[in-house]
Amino acid sequence: MRPEQLFSQEDQQRIAETVKAAELATSGEIVPFVVGQSDQYPEAPLRLGFLTAFLVVFTMAILDIAMNIWLPFGIGEAAIYTVLGFGLGWIAGFFVTPLRRLVLQSTIMEQRVDERASMAFLAEEVFNTRERTGILIFLSLFERRVRVMGDNGINAKVEQEEWDGIVALIVDAMKNNQPAEGLIKAIERCGSHLEKSGVEIRDDDTNELDNSLRMSDK
Repeated sequence: MRPEQLFSQEDQQRIAETVKAAELATSGEIVPFVVGQSDQYPEAPLRLGFLTAFLVVFTMAILDIAMNIWLPFGIGEAAIYTVLGFGLGWIAGFFVTPLRRLVLQSTIMEQRVDERASMAFLAEEVFNTRERTGILIFLSLFERRVRVMGDNGINAKVEQEEWDGIVALIVDAMKNNQPAEGLIKAIERCGSHLEKSGVEIRDDDTNELDNSLRMSDK
């Protein structure tokens, strides 16, 4: 799913306004970022192809042994069906999201999301604020994963449990098909944590990072 399908223009405007409001009382900078998927996962089509081919062979063996019938095809036909099964699985591995997710290990997806979130942290220069008080809120839709990453100036004052609570907010909202509401609540919570942690706003404070929702297919 593409991020644009989840967040309308109105949602994006509301999110940008929420970021602006959350930053009014502190020197923190909040960056919301949503990607369709954190990786292309080239291994998914191959894995699904081999799985489908195995199921074809297994089904033919069951029919031959358990049902005690003479199958209307020989080794050549069986090979053709197996190749066709592989091909169908391979194609499904590109286009059928639930099946793609099925053949990917959770640890692999966790790793790819961590890597993509780190790339976003660097690309959006969340680290490049005067007080090192940037926060990245990162959603990866295909993997159904959320990451909240604070820069050094924030992490020194905010416990990991508080970031985990923000992640839970977004996850619950996504389950209820309310992505914009979840992200807005997460941004508000980040602003609250910044203020409670003593990340005070300077007299000469400027908006160092854009308030808009960043979106990318990958």
